[in-house]
Amino acid sequence: MPNSLPQPSATALAALQAAAGADWTRDPDLISPRLTDWRGRFAGATPLMLMPRDVETLAAIARAAAAHRVALVPQGGNTGLVGGGIPPADGSAVLVNLSRFNRIRAVDAAGQQIVAEAGVILADVHDAAAALGLRFPLSLGAKGSATVGGLAATNAGGVQVLRHGTMRALVAGMEAVLPDGSILHGLSGLVKDNTGPDIKQLLIGAEGTLGFITALALKLVPEPRHRAVGWAGVASPQAALALLGQLQRLSGGQVESFEILPLDGVDLAAAFLGQRPPLEKPAPWQCLIELAGPQPLDDLLAEALAGADDAVIAQSDAQALALWRLREELPLAERSAGPAVHHDISVPVSRLPDFALSATSAVEAAFPGGRVIAFGHLGDGNLHFNVRAPRGNGAEEGSAWVARHGADVTRLVHDLVMQAGGSISAEHGIGVLKRADLARFADPAKLAVMRAIKQALDPLGIMNPGKIY
Repeated sequence: MPNSLPQPSATALAALQAAAGADWTRDPDLISPRLTDWRGRFAGATPLMLMPRDVETLAAIARAAAAHRVALVPQGGNTGLVGGGIPPADGSAVLVNLSRFNRIRAVDAAGQQIVAEAGVILADVHDAAAALGLRFPLSLGAKGSATVGGLAATNAGGVQVLRHGTMRALVAGMEAVLPDGSILHGLSGLVKDNTGPDIKQLLIGAEGTLGFITALALKLVPEPRHRAVGWAGVASPQAALALLGQLQRLSGGQVESFEILPLDGVDLAAAFLGQRPPLEKPAPWQCLIELAGPQPLDDLLAEALAGADDAVIAQSDAQALALWRLREELPLAERSAGPAVHHDISVPVSRLPDFALSATSAVEAAFPGGRVIAFGHLGDGNLHFNVRAPRGNGAEEGSAWVARHGADVTRLVHDLVMQAGGSISAEHGIGVLKRADLARFADPAKLAVMRAIKQALDPLGIMNPGKIY
């Protein structure tokens, strides 16, 4: 399978423009914001940006690209963190911006599904579902800019995976344009369809390397009548896991979210937001908990939190929102505090407490002065395991420290993750950032199957080249 393609010729670009009709631009002012990722780590170039608004036009674009062997890079909200939606720096690929696929086509209240095009913002899906007393149970900090197509392409997770699963579990149907320009029609949203392999699942998590996701039938759930949000301080990650188990047993599985944060992360987010930390006692580890169900849950939550070192339970929606803001704004607070080496990893839930402590000790011993901040979704085993530059370094010195040690830090972290039976990518994908480590760690049989599927669906290698494989 080719890893690179030649620069698009003038003839090829003209054919793509003709296929797109009026929906294209070469204006650098319009294109440039789309050429850098959210963290500013990856930058690309492209001679042309296509902005189709319907599936037939996109199919024509794919056919033209195949005929002229032009690489195409799909892009949604550009909120990814591994460079998966950024074109190569050599300008060898054409960027396909799917933001004009922005319609909610249908809402089925009885079937509890919504059909949304790939460019629909996650927050808009939430609003459309809420209007019917339903909800789409996936949320994350970038909900105001992340698009559902991108969420599916990266198999996004968020804070409710514990109860509802990742995007892979929430997609009931899909419409897509394949690399040869054929259209996959699969939006019926059938609960049962046992007619062979589930083709949509191949595209979920494939990061645009197997085709364009154009629309999704998404599963909705009833809006719970009651929710309870609390914040608890505990002595250790092990105590946090015990608390989660107790809550699951008491509630019969009504734990919606269970987040874990270290004290320095809480203080960092509180200072960034200009609000007081939730607890009077500065517990070394803290948990953000949400329960949802048909009956009042505050008493149940209070019973479970009675054994915590300190705890508060939100008494209003505003208080619950304030607690959630601390968690959701922590990544931005950390970013504003200085450079760090970021890792999105997962380990088996039962091993996460020991891993959080042992990996922190190992990394800080190997890189004196480096400061680990490990936070994330305890209930599904996902940690954002980040290593900050030594305290007292200014931005320039911190960046130099990250540049000097970043690759070695990541190698050690990923080695420790694999020793714990985990994954080097829990919810952000592989993109460009983790290609080498995927090749280093992945099961050879899995890699062989992945590459065979890529070769079968995209034999010319035109779809998002340089990503994953």
